[in-house]
Amino acid sequence: MSDVSGRFVVAAAVVAVSLVMATAAAAAHDYGEALSKSLLYFEAQRSGRLPHNQRVRWRGHSGLTDGLEQGVDLVGGYYDAGDHVKFGLPMAFTITMLSWSVVEYGDEIAAAGELAHALHAIKWGTDYFIKAHTHPNVLWTQVGDGDSDHYCWQRPEDMTTSRHAYKVDAENPGSELFEFGDKYRGRYDASVEVVKNYYPSSSGYKDELLWAALWLHRATGRRDYLHYAVANADDFGGTGWAVSEFSWDIKYAGLQVLASQLLVEEKHLSSEQRAVVEKYRSKAEYYVCSCMGRNPGGADHNAGRTPAGLLFIRPWNNLQYVSNAAFLLTVYSDVLSALAQPLRCRGPEEDDGGEAAADAGEVLAFAKSQADYILGTNPMATSYLVGYGERYPRRVHHRAASSASYQHDKEFIGCLQGFDAAYSAGRENPHDLVGAVVGGPNAKDVFTDHRGWYMQTEACTYNTAPMVGVFSKLLELERRRREDASPSSTSPAGSKAEYYMCYCMNRNPGGADHNAGRTRRASSSSARSVGVPK
Repeated sequence: MSDVSGRFVVAAAVVAVSLVMATAAAAAHDYGEALSKSLLYFEAQRSGRLPHNQRVRWRGHSGLTDGLEQGVDLVGGYYDAGDHVKFGLPMAFTITMLSWSVVEYGDEIAAAGELAHALHAIKWGTDYFIKAHTHPNVLWTQVGDGDSDHYCWQRPEDMTTSRHAYKVDAENPGSELFEFGDKYRGRYDASVEVVKNYYPSSSGYKDELLWAALWLHRATGRRDYLHYAVANADDFGGTGWAVSEFSWDIKYAGLQVLASQLLVEEKHLSSEQRAVVEKYRSKAEYYVCSCMGRNPGGADHNAGRTPAGLLFIRPWNNLQYVSNAAFLLTVYSDVLSALAQPLRCRGPEEDDGGEAAADAGEVLAFAKSQADYILGTNPMATSYLVGYGERYPRRVHHRAASSASYQHDKEFIGCLQGFDAAYSAGRENPHDLVGAVVGGPNAKDVFTDHRGWYMQTEACTYNTAPMVGVFSKLLELERRRREDASPSSTSPAGSKAEYYMCYCMNRNPGGADHNAGRTRRASSSSARSVGVPK
């Protein structure tokens, strides 16, 4: 090989390496950045007196008289979305999913340097619920009124809408809570009727009672909570409901995955308890198989998809179902790994058997595909996690983010004034709602970045909360992959590309098996005979 042709081969190799590296970079996501930004979002949603270390500086104190009318202190907590009502049921779900993320992936979150932020996000919610639980049989479940709130477009610092608070108690039950709820049974939206148009308990309260019992068992280790979840599994639908969605309302899939973890973590299950837990698990697998499109029976037993593969449950805030699915599948992949068993897909009425449809790695890979779609691997090339990537929603349906910062402009914004000044304005929001997962695209993968198109552009705390765990898991996987790929610090794509370069240059260890063949240098006479310059 002449020097010229040798340089050509090496140059071609460099071009090939560049293409490989560029493709790998385009497909990769920075899960560490996504994790950091997702936790930042919760600071933008804080109600109450903000702490000195508040990082979202365009927000100010708000809701400082919450509970005053009722003679209780209800200052604090979170606004659920772009408005300013504090809804107890979705807030509790948000805090639970944040907590579950830390329970499962706390080491990974700590390794990313985000554990303190995660714990602060949780504590901001739990401190509020401790305040709201003013008596053993009293819980204040809502502050503010959705109807009056939606008539105004104001910053939370300027609120003039009702801050009336609502409670559940023995006479007005709310069984979406636990001990008190189990004793005084009834749907909370029947006692607090103003919530029906916003967060109705369509699934009833039995899923919440099972959900609470399983969590209390995990938190305390007390066997009576386990007995409760086993004894009521059938009557409350825990081993009966086979569902294709998991949300702040319909918790069956979540509690079924949570019960499945008992097979790994609970070492002293009786044969009767194990049999019931296996029934929970069969319904958890129905959910996982539904998300992956692996259940027998076609569309009736599998979740919908967009053409690009995004799970699609409902047109209104669909990404809440996607983020929840990504989390449950991530956790369930860990269950499969621990049990060294495959995912089995069966019909909704089958408790045993089923087809081995996927292994733990495939389940996790599907969860990753949903997370990557949210981060921008989609036909719109748009990240639906605000602030991540180059292209993301700039007109999020959010009162505070669309208005001038109270920190810099304290001039009062009236109830209707904000509609003209901010809501109806076509310009981008002055503040990015960093870390918020918006409602997302429609069933055809099309997204409209318009403030008034709230089905797609409004973000909710319970959209982002599950992604904290998912991003943490994926970040750890990326770290392991880098370590396993090569003794050097290069990425997997880089390692293979460098191997090819060294192959061409005859620099790989291992001799002829790992290097390209070479011709011997031609003699002067043979070179002249074929017209090649010496």
